[in-house]
Amino acid sequence: MTAQLKIREMPADDRPREKLVARGAAALSDAELLAILLRTGVEGANAIEVAGQLISKYGSLEVLSRCSVKELAAIKGVGPAKGAQLAAAFGLGVRLVKERFTGKKMTEPQEVYDLLNLEMRALHRESLRVILLDTRFHLIRVEEVSLGSVNESIAHPREVFRPAIIYSAYAVIVAHNHPSGDPSPSQADHSLTRRLREAAELLQIRLLDHIIVGGPADGRQPYFSFKEAGVL
Repeated sequence: MTAQLKIREMPADDRPREKLVARGAAALSDAELLAILLRTGVEGANAIEVAGQLISKYGSLEVLSRCSVKELAAIKGVGPAKGAQLAAAFGLGVRLVKERFTGKKMTEPQEVYDLLNLEMRALHRESLRVILLDTRFHLIRVEEVSLGSVNESIAHPREVFRPAIIYSAYAVIVAHNHPSGDPSPSQADHSLTRRLREAAELLQIRLLDHIIVGGPADGRQPYFSFKEAGVL
């Protein structure tokens, strides 16, 4: 059976690496792209099959990307070296997204979601980020302020605005994730937003929005914007 063949025994046109060179990444399945990183399989399963088993086990590349190197290394057919390579590939994808936005104007909630969702939806704990903007609302950088528990992000306004002062930001957008995928704000989220608004007024730094990053489900908007809700 073809499924039991080693990749080097497959027809040249079906080998992931050769297919990538000849036709580009878009021509490959997710499993084939992962197989290039894995390089080798295990007894009875080639790299494509191992990659397919990974995707099947975790349900999607997004969920797989949440695994730490240690978790990846413990998977049969992966190990420490391949686990590090997979984590590096997922990390490069996140950085590529960020690079697209550097120096660009950012004021709309959808733009913030597009910038952060790939990375933040992969987190198991709440992370609070501050997006620093210049006088034209162009992106300067994104700073992580705190990393909380599974369902609570703890941050003091002084910690949120410290990066803005250090990098002379004119305006900021605050964002954090809900690992549950539900972006609906809690009472703690509303309380934090009020405190941030008051601190921003004192520091004369514009707080454009506070955005909660969730995940797409049943057609629901995958984020919550306090600006769109009329709170800011």
